Parts: sequence; C-alpha cells; structure tokens
Amino acid sequence: MSYKILVATRSFGSTSDKPWDVLNREGCEIVKADMSQKMTEERLIELLKGVDGAIIGVVPLTAHVFQNSPALKVVSMHGVGVDHIDLTAAAGSGVVIANCQGANDQSVADLTIGLMIAIARNIPAVDGSLRKGGWGAHAGNELWNKKLGLVGLGRIGRGVAKRALGFDMQVLAYDPYVKHEDIPAGISLTSFENLLGQADYVSLHTALTGETRHMIGVHQLKLMKPTAYFINTARGALVDEEALYTALIQNQIAGAALDVFNEEPPKDSPLIGLENVVVTAHIGAHTRESIERVGIMAAENVMRTLKGGQPHNRVA
Repeated sequence: MSYKILVATRSFGSTSDKPWDVLNREGCEIVKADMSQKMTEERLIELLKGVDGAIIGVVPLTAHVFQNSPALKVVSMHGVGVDHIDLTAAAGSGVVIANCQGANDQSVADLTIGLMIAIARNIPAVDGSLRKGGWGAHAGNELWNKKLGLVGLGRIGRGVAKRALGFDMQVLAYDPYVKHEDIPAGISLTSFENLLGQADYVSLHTALTGETRHMIGVHQLKLMKPTAYFINTARGALVDEEALYTALIQNQIAGAALDVFNEEPPKDSPLIGLENVVVTAHIGAHTRESIERVGIMAAENVMRTLKGGQPHNRVA
C-alpha cells in the first residue's frame, strides 16, 4: 500500500538522504511544503488533503486543522516539543502524535555548554571588537569549580551535567519528578529557590506546560546572585522576557545566553541589543548528526504507525 506523506519542516533530510530513504523504500508519495510561505490554518488544511501522515516542525496544528483533515492518521514532530499541537483535538480525531525524544539530546547539551562559555568569556563581543581593529584584555569568568544549577534533569539536563562535571563544576538540580535515588553520581537535588540562590550558572531544561510557563520571572531573578549567568536552550515561554530584560539592565544578574525566545524570530526583543546577552537562533538541535537522527526517527514514527505498529515515542 502506498501512503501520502506531508513533510512540513525545512530541516528534514537536509544533512543526509537517510530520512528520505525511509519514506522512499515504502513507495510513499511525498508532499513537500514550501516553508518560505506563512503556514496558515487554511494552507495547512489544503496541504493535508488526502495525506495519511505528516512530519512537521513548528507548524501549529489546531482543532480546526484536525477537523478538516479526515485522511490524517499520524503526525510526527521533527523534534521534541509539541506545545504547538492541540493534543486533545488530535485524540478526538484519532490522530496519533509522536515525537523524536532522545535524537537531539547531545546537540542541545553541547550548545548549552558552548553558550555558558560564550557568555562567561564574552566571546561574541571580543570577536566583534577584534574584527573592528580592537585589541586588549577582556576579563571573563571560569566555569571550572563553579556551581551549575539545572532546572530539569531529563536526558538533556543529564547530558549537560555530564559535560559540566568534566569542568569540575558542582552540579545542583531541581526536578520535582526525579527521585534522589535515581540521579547520577555528582549531582545534588535541591529546591528551586535554593538552586537559584546558589548557582553561578542557571540553565533551563524543562518542558513548556501551563505549570512551567514564565517559571523564571521577577521573583526568581531576584533570588539569583548578581554574578550569576542565565542560560535557556529549552523554550522561550519559560521566561518572562520583560523581567529578564529588567534584571539584566539593572545588573541583578551578570548576563544571559539564549537560544530560544517567546517570539521566534525575536523581531522586537530588547534583549537582542544588550551587551551582556549572547543569542543564537534556536539552533540547539541543529547539528548534522542530530538532524539525520531526528529525520530517520520521524520518518520511522510515521511509517510504523501507518503499518499498524507503534512509533518510537507516542505523545498522544
């Protein structure tokens, strides 16, 4: 049986043909969405006509879309986050939702450490100064033997911890869903407030839910040390950006390194113009190796489900 598959993400198969091979081996009819155009509900419904399965990036899947896509049986995220998908509506329409947990963990963990070093040593500013003819000493801070506070101790958080221990960092973690007996050696579980007050580097690694939205706000930033750095490679909406901006310009904290924002791209964010902020364009999962792994897993999620099996990781 031949299946019709929609691919609505720029990066699927962009670094390797292997993800495409998974679909081609099954003789699938592939519909490639032009991602340079805005993805409205009506455009997505049109693309989903007669489609059995879809591989998507950050494409909003609303109740209206599900209600008007009767052929759709399975959707796989080309990544992990599913906060842009109406899971209740998906379930009501009998559509399986899957993601690619574990495929990009190492890439995000790498970037987190990279951002910590970049903001601590002010690497982007030094680079910019040198390219304009500047020279001279730029005093930064070390990671070695400092305290790292991880908010969330899932796969990515543990990957960051493993790397941080190589810098002889003292690793604190807050995760209400992890038991003390289940944490790896070298990591100390503590309360959210204690972590914020003690850490020299605070890094977010938790999912975006109603409970975690704006979990970093005015009160939490005031708990942090004035010498501390804040890193976010998880989701932008975990942070109250107005509160973060105020904390940075008032020197309540030393700096921030951000890969994610409330609005992406962050067209009017005042955070972009601050000298004590390092920014990247939501590239945490974007390594050649990770894109290949995620693509293969996403394609397999769709094909496994359509053939009567289970995806690697079913969300709903």
